[in-house]
Amino acid sequence: MNNLAQQVLRTDIGGMPLEWIGYQDAARLYHLGEVAYEVGSPLYDLHGGICARTGRQSILTVHSIIATPGSRKYVNRARGQYTPPLNNHTLFRRDARLCLYCGDRFPSNLLSRDHVTPVSQGGHDHWNNVVTACKRCNNHKADRTPEQAGMQLLAVPFTPTHAEYVYLKGRRVLADQMEFLLAHFPRTSPLHKRLSSLLERN
Repeated sequence: MNNLAQQVLRTDIGGMPLEWIGYQDAARLYHLGEVAYEVGSPLYDLHGGICARTGRQSILTVHSIIATPGSRKYVNRARGQYTPPLNNHTLFRRDARLCLYCGDRFPSNLLSRDHVTPVSQGGHDHWNNVVTACKRCNNHKADRTPEQAGMQLLAVPFTPTHAEYVYLKGRRVLADQMEFLLAHFPRTSPLHKRLSSLLERN
């Protein structure tokens, strides 16, 4: 594979997922000697300059998962001491692009963020109070709770852990990266079931 757009999963020395990085940042970490070990499959070979003494070109093989010394802020995140920022991209991925009212799957441009308890009724713009909804269901629900609108909520909203949020931010998660991330999700995470159903579809 030689797709330089593919992201590399960076972890700390203990294997805790930290973030996604591009090939340039990965190359810099390799060059600085900050890659403690590699996990997963090789992603691509980066070709460097020609050695004047040997006449050989340097080649750096970048793997899909690399472990590096992590910073304190990431350790704190991994321990659940922060709430990940909320945006529609990660929200829609959390809910597998399903409308949690009608149960159908939609492309992102046909989805919206619904506040289970409307802001007009004291609800907050927080992970535990927002779900993915198709625009039709959102318009029908309007400024009402699901109960007031006579609509059934198909799943309970939840706040992702740091490892789950790293997955949600990924653009194209490879199978070995997915397996690695799943091992860091809480056992009770709703993402286990949602991702299993997506993998079965594919």
